[in-house]
Amino acid sequence: MDTAVYEQKFAAAIAHFEQEVKKIRTGRAHPDMLDGVMVEVYGTKMPLNQVASVSAPEPQQILVTPFDVHNVAAIAAAIRNDITLGFNPSDDGRNVRVPIPALTEERRRDIVRNLSAKVEDAKVALRNIREDARKVAKVAKEAKTISEDDQKRIEKGIDDDVAKNNAKIDDLAKAKEAEIMKV
Repeated sequence: MDTAVYEQKFAAAIAHFEQEVKKIRTGRAHPDMLDGVMVEVYGTKMPLNQVASVSAPEPQQILVTPFDVHNVAAIAAAIRNDITLGFNPSDDGRNVRVPIPALTEERRRDIVRNLSAKVEDAKVALRNIREDARKVAKVAKEAKTISEDDQKRIEKGIDDDVAKNNAKIDDLAKAKEAEIMKV
């Protein structure tokens, strides 16, 4: 039985977790903070990065420069309407400026709780992948395509992969939490 498929799934779960962590605010401006924003332009919803360039020229501000200046109002509205971000952008007719307010201690703790939920979601995804691998190994053993020793070896390898990836998630979470709590 080939376990490379499950290793790829583990890698995909870690990559997804890293993307989710990038979206979490830390009090400093970062272009990735606006990754999930969808803008309605030309009669369709498009990701912000397809209708504008996003940069962080200052630690407390994100600058959004639309490719077409007629979309400035739509971009500002899309950012303002994304409640999870809590930003209040302003536009000067050519650019959209998004000030990043300083985080209060209470807000930092809320963000850390949100991070903890994302950590748990990532670990659940890893456990689900492990269970899928175990089921496939058990079916293969029952079909006599692998021996019981092979099944145990495969399960141990998968368990080791889960442990290694859990440690990676914990390390990423600790680094992000330290970044969030740093004033």
